[in-house]
Amino acid sequence: MDPKHWQIGLVGYGEVGRILAEDLRAQGIAVGAYDLKLDGETTAAAMRAHAEQHGVVLAATHSQLAARSDFIISAVTASQAVTVAEACAPALRGGAFFLDFNSASPGAKLRAAQIVNAAGGRYVEGAVMTSVPPYRIKVPLLLGGPDAAVLQPLVNALGFAAKVASDQLGVASATKMCRSVMIKGLEAMVIESFTTARHYGVEDAVIASLYETFPGIDWEKQAAYFFQRVIEHGRRRSEEVREVAQTVREAGLEPWSAAGTAERQAWVADLGDAGLFGARGTQDFARSPDWRTEADRLLAHLKTKD
Repeated sequence: MDPKHWQIGLVGYGEVGRILAEDLRAQGIAVGAYDLKLDGETTAAAMRAHAEQHGVVLAATHSQLAARSDFIISAVTASQAVTVAEACAPALRGGAFFLDFNSASPGAKLRAAQIVNAAGGRYVEGAVMTSVPPYRIKVPLLLGGPDAAVLQPLVNALGFAAKVASDQLGVASATKMCRSVMIKGLEAMVIESFTTARHYGVEDAVIASLYETFPGIDWEKQAAYFFQRVIEHGRRRSEEVREVAQTVREAGLEPWSAAGTAERQAWVADLGDAGLFGARGTQDFARSPDWRTEADRLLAHLKTKD
């Protein structure tokens, strides 16, 4: 079947799901979606408005979406990867592809694959190798599993930029998880280092030193980006890094770095939920071009606790 004639189901209608929906609908491809937040009074309105604007058909349940989809993309928080597979599996069409877009550990991907394949679906793990928004549907994507080579040209015909990492499940996700030890860890370290430097009034000296050691990085610009992304998506990132920590444990190591990163990301997310950085959904939330603004908010919050 021509993939452009597929009925595509998106589980998860957050930032990633909406980007994929927009790019697929722009090609005239039929897209449906389901998200747990569609059941919430405060979270459903924006999703429903976006779906109506782009012609996305919203489902009432996981199973309703699965029953009418030829190809399912699961793009939820990392902790929900296996749960989504369990919720969709009973209603899967025979032979339907299930692309697990989630940042979950190799062990979680293997469990999800067993559930989907036992129900007659064709599970393929996906590892998104960088932030989605700049690349949109063409974000670098690694595929893994026995059906990865079959799915790869089909999704690329839809506009994806997918490569096959391995026909063995777990390889693509392990690549992603090991990368995230560094990338998400660097986010947490920059927030910790720069906020502390701001407290002591030595941020300019610290940044100058970093420029000398790593001249290829624009530390001012990178810090602003890291602060923004963690403030806006710290909850999702903290769950991902907990999966990263589990990946490290599965290798036999104690995940000291990853565990600390998860705690820092979750801490920032908690403060964001409490309104420290402005109201979510407003223009000023996590949009400061200067990381110092956000660091000062963190420091002011800490002073109130003294």
